[in-house]
Amino acid sequence: MDDVLEDSRDKVQENLLANGVDLVTYVTRFQWDMAKYPIKQSLKNISEIMSKQVSQIDNDLKARASAYNSLKGNLQSLERKNVGSLLTRSVADIVKKNDFVLDSEYLTTLLVVIPKTSYPDWQKTYETLSEMVVPRSTKLLFEDQDSGLFSVTLFRKAIDDFKHKARENKFMVRDFQYNEEEMKADKEEMTRLSTDKKKQFGPLVRWLKVNFSEAFIAWIHIKALRVFTESVLRYGLPVNFQAMLLQPIKKNVKKLREVLQDLYKHLDSNATVIDASMDIPGLNLSQQEYYPYAYYKTDCNLLDFK
Repeated sequence: MDDVLEDSRDKVQENLLANGVDLVTYVTRFQWDMAKYPIKQSLKNISEIMSKQVSQIDNDLKARASAYNSLKGNLQSLERKNVGSLLTRSVADIVKKNDFVLDSEYLTTLLVVIPKTSYPDWQKTYETLSEMVVPRSTKLLFEDQDSGLFSVTLFRKAIDDFKHKARENKFMVRDFQYNEEEMKADKEEMTRLSTDKKKQFGPLVRWLKVNFSEAFIAWIHIKALRVFTESVLRYGLPVNFQAMLLQPIKKNVKKLREVLQDLYKHLDSNATVIDASMDIPGLNLSQQEYYPYAYYKTDCNLLDFK
């Protein structure tokens, strides 16, 4: 969503909804969705339903993102040709047909990039850089901050010598052949890609909204499933546990941990708080810290989290 919205990134958060409400509201009012995940089925089946659903979303996302990014990349590649310095950018949108001597057996027009500080040198020397340069044939066609694009007309057989002498004087001759058909094809391709991108944008954002919601809902159901499973594994049957949602402000997290530790240390007398970064053989913490109570972190601020 963040990548696709590009220039409207301030609108990402308002599109990240679950069941039509913001993420914190959805989590704090969470209720198990009986229609999607029937509780009469076994835990294994429910887990598989979630896994298949999210895998399908993931596969669809990869296909859609790949198609959209390919289109976007091709468009950016064409757009990049029209920006940058005069030494590298495309000049097709700068020059006109009447800037060139065309269809001549003997004459041709070259484009030369001249630093602004060297304009006087160019005017003084271009006619004598090689033989057969047409006098007073240079013209400034375009300039940016640093340099200008000049045209110059000369005989075809003098091209190589002229290029060599120009390079020695730090005048850079651009390789460019005026071809209307190629230039028209490039413009049409850019228009087509731009139109295709606009066409795909709306449906893609809608798909992302719908499937972000589906994936987030599945994620919270998996959290609920894990709390249930962990309570049975830790405290046995019959099932007897209370799930709570706590949202402390940052500076109170440590204090909250201490209070919870005092309250529930009797549930697991052997449980000291273990840092998940410690490598203890046979203990798979799934990168979670271990407490005498089952604890799972849910980060609803996914933009900061990213």
